[in-house]
Amino acid sequence: KVFLFASEVKAILASGLVERKIDTEALNQFLTFLWTPDPHTLFRNVSKLPPAHVLTLREGEITVREWWDVSFDGIEEGRSEEWWRERVLETLERVVSMEMVADVPLGSFLSGGIDSSVITALMKNHDAGRRISTYTIGVEAEDLRYDIIPDDVVWARQVGKLLDTDYHELTLKPDVAELLPQIVYHMDEPAIDMAIPSYLISREARKTLTVMLSGMGGDEVFAGYPRQLAMKIAGAFDPVPSLVRRPLMGAVANALPGGLPGRLTAPLRNAKKFARSAALDFEDRYLGFGTYFTNEAKQRLYSDELRERTRGLDPYCEHRRYFERVRNAAPLNRLLYVDLKTFLPCLNLTTTDKTSMAANLEVRVPFLNYELVELAARMPPGLKLRGMKRKYILKRAAEKLLPPGVVWRKKAGFGAPVRSWLRGALRPLVEDLLSEETIRRRGLFRPEEVRRIIDTNLSGREDYNLQVFQLLTFELWQRAFIDQK
Repeated sequence: KVFLFASEVKAILASGLVERKIDTEALNQFLTFLWTPDPHTLFRNVSKLPPAHVLTLREGEITVREWWDVSFDGIEEGRSEEWWRERVLETLERVVSMEMVADVPLGSFLSGGIDSSVITALMKNHDAGRRISTYTIGVEAEDLRYDIIPDDVVWARQVGKLLDTDYHELTLKPDVAELLPQIVYHMDEPAIDMAIPSYLISREARKTLTVMLSGMGGDEVFAGYPRQLAMKIAGAFDPVPSLVRRPLMGAVANALPGGLPGRLTAPLRNAKKFARSAALDFEDRYLGFGTYFTNEAKQRLYSDELRERTRGLDPYCEHRRYFERVRNAAPLNRLLYVDLKTFLPCLNLTTTDKTSMAANLEVRVPFLNYELVELAARMPPGLKLRGMKRKYILKRAAEKLLPPGVVWRKKAGFGAPVRSWLRGALRPLVEDLLSEETIRRRGLFRPEEVRRIIDTNLSGREDYNLQVFQLLTFELWQRAFIDQK
């Protein structure tokens, strides 16, 4: 037996002791979520060590033990809202000051949203004698025609001016067809759309700094994602028996146009996804919000051989295991726990870490300090999601640092104009790398189904943009790591 370990899979593959083969179960999960949950990787016989775990190898036997976990058992109901507001602010002040301990100047990624703005404001308060360098990335107006990405640069400029930062702004206009293969190589796995702006802003920041603070983690700790609010709204349909709810919501979903590009049609795309997921029960509903290829869609996509090899596999097995751990917790806390164990480390943190390190930049995340995470776990869920207001208590705390217009504005996401890219710069690459000849040679997917997905997406009948993007980066990954091209 041979045991290999490394921080990157490239080192393991370089040993020549691991076959460059695709893990079937991980592939099935990757196509479901567009990323792979721990401990799985797309490489057969290669596993990831999950966060807060220690692996021990002794006399040829491997044991894996979890040494820390967040608990939602000790909810403190008797505290006032003002008490929690003060605790959140003082804990944030403490953890940001801890993260700022360094031998070099630090900067901040600034989107203009609540998380990054709070971090930047606290950095300024901690280091009052120095202007904080902030870095912002925006999207060209031409690319915004197709996507729902808000133009957050306006807000970032406002916060930068308010806090008197050394403000740097980058407009996203890469040669994406040339850059994408490089990103996939740095990621060791197929890249998601946000990997490109993450790498570019990290590369820009590295010109002057070596350490940056990020607002990542605020959504998972304080309930900031739209899907968490959507789960609350969808709960209104729970009294309707599932035998009625499923066909009713299914009919609503089928009646809505799902793929027409453009910002004005974004609510229709979101409503379609909401209707599909609202038809399901609690756990499946939440998993549905993060599902891109359903089991039925994968059956249409898979070749006969892959369909047989994946028979009986449950892509949600890791998520269900985490749901079971917190089965007695409040519904919102169950969702937060699953995200903290899956979506956050396996997608967001992995992407940020690998793209920033590719630029030789260190990124620190104060919102994920264990003191703050444990504090948020003890507070009543209604302080995190109050009515329709997400991250409620964080925003109340932020009122002491920032003006109301910044604190209470509509949330924006961090992404890339993938819809525009697939209709422009990436279209030739899609036609080349996802050609019938290539798909048939791989033997994993049915060429006619891949073609249908591409054409249906371009026509606007369905929104398959992220699915097409991931099929594209999966082929790039196979060329880099399986074929070694």
